[in-house]
Amino acid sequence: MKTNQLILLFALAILPSFVHAQDKFGTRDGIITFFSHAPLEDITAVTHRVASVLVPATGEIQFSVLIKSFEFEKALMQEHFNENYMESSTYPKALFKGHLVPKDGDDLTKTGTYEVGVEGTLTIHGVEKPLSTKAELVVAPNGSITAGCEFHVKPEDHDIEVPGVVRAKIAESIKISVDCKYAKL
Repeated sequence: MKTNQLILLFALAILPSFVHAQDKFGTRDGIITFFSHAPLEDITAVTHRVASVLVPATGEIQFSVLIKSFEFEKALMQEHFNENYMESSTYPKALFKGHLVPKDGDDLTKTGTYEVGVEGTLTIHGVEKPLSTKAELVVAPNGSITAGCEFHVKPEDHDIEVPGVVRAKIAESIKISVDCKYAKL
């Protein structure tokens, strides 16, 4: 009798995790590009090593990117970015944790194209800031999901100091573009 009770107790304990389990989608090769337009110079960097998890049923979304994975056209720019501005040895990752906000009636688990809000917390250089933007989410008939968005970040909002000597070479607001293709985990 005790064995049956233990099995029943175990089943009841784990049942809620199965009942509430949601399909998760993920990627490890998302793309983030940033662009700085300033009077003296345009600067572009890109990484193809963005990790992200998305739960369409709840709208939960998370991103993680290694700062050192950004590649620049000029090696010296990349060195200055990592050592002088981002201090990537001290702050190795940028993170986002938030959720998608679909329009009323939209079901992000169904095939279609959706314009959604994105709300959450962006952590760069160890500084957390709220982020709110718009994104496009495409759920394909085969179940894959693509998502993309753009937003702007001010270095000063994340305690990133830009010396006066190079201030004219770096924009006050950096344009960030995100593109991810998700597969079911």
